[in-house]
Amino acid sequence: MFKDNLIQLRKYHQLTQEDVAEKVGVSRQAVAKWEAGETVPDLEKCRMLAELFDVTLDDLANHEPDSLTGLGIPSQGKHMFGIVTVGEKGQIVIPSKARKTFSIAPGDQLVVLGDEQQGLALLKADNFIKFAELIRRRIDEGSGKFFPSDRTRP
Repeated sequence: MFKDNLIQLRKYHQLTQEDVAEKVGVSRQAVAKWEAGETVPDLEKCRMLAELFDVTLDDLANHEPDSLTGLGIPSQGKHMFGIVTVGEKGQIVIPSKARKTFSIAPGDQLVVLGDEQQGLALLKADNFIKFAELIRRRIDEGSGKFFPSDRTRP
């Protein structure tokens, strides 16, 4: 798994073995041995590799591509929970891992947002309402700014 993940990530990021070696402070031969499965880097080098590719250590070491999608390792904080089927009335079942990751429990309310280019998004209603309240307060204060003064608008 590790060696396959390393190869996939290096190629995805369009880096050579020399590029990776330079960024983590080893020889090109060391990277070649990691990719061949002859050796495994120490924990500090694994941490540096995970940081370089913006993935978790766990995913770097253990990720197995989804057999349905064949997708590679997602960036930290990004998830692919699988494929769901839309029922006759538009209902979907949110995968267990997604419910656990985002603390979604039976009875929780979700806001469905859509962008015709980007797709759909689900947000927990309480978080969305807190954000909307923040915007309303800022407008009421007359600042005309939606974000604190030390932040720029996205």
